[in-house]
Amino acid sequence: MTNNYMVGTRVANQSASVTVEAEDALIAALKVKHENPAAMITYVRKSNVRGDRRHPHHALAKAQ
Repeated sequence: MTNNYMVGTRVANQSASVTVEAEDALIAALKVKHENPAAMITYVRKSNVRGDRRHPHHALAKAQ
């Protein structure tokens, strides 16, 4: 069972948030860290469907 998680990152004084589909929060954070090793993970939370639809975030690139 997978959920959508919001992962907040900070790279060179610029913050961003990414939507990731994962089994739990730790796996979501590790997926983002693997995609961008220089990023500092600032938060991980379950995606809020209503709020995130109003303010969409970037999605993690699909693994090939």
